Amino acid sequence: MAEQDQNTPQFQLQRMYLKDMSLEQPNSPQILLEQQQPQVDIQLGLGAESLADGVYEATVTATVTTKIGERTVFLIEAKQAGIFEIRHFPAEQVQGILGVVCPQMIYPYLRAMVSDICTRAGFPPILLAEVNFQAMYEAQQAAQQQAAGGDGAAAPTLN
Repeated sequence: MAEQDQNTPQFQLQRMYLKDMSLEQPNSPQILLEQQQPQVDIQLGLGAESLADGVYEATVTATVTTKIGERTVFLIEAKQAGIFEIRHFPAEQVQGILGVVCPQMIYPYLRAMVSDICTRAGFPPILLAEVNFQAMYEAQQAAQQQAAGGDGAAAPTLN
């Protein structure tokens, strides 16, 4: 019975932390006098890497760029991370956990950080939209299979 307990799948958040945060306002203070509404571009990225046997770091990165014309109002880059213990799962399930479950846990903290840094910088908060990480992961897997020739022989990986 003890041997079976050792092989029971385990998933646990070890630590959540802000890994990186930057704010740039290259055209301040002059751009702050502009009356035009800025254009906002938001890019999200996911990452995961193995730290030790059964221990992984998962990250979600947001890059928020606001511009008026060609001039940048502000640029925020934020990376929220978590350390997760993921043991005794098949490899393809580990990839799914790292690509869906971990980002779902991390993302609310990233959303709060981006909103907070906007407010602290003197701008209205940017509210990052909800993200369907399951759909994002499935699209990534489909793209990888298609790139591998659609034969399904390539093992799924998360960058």
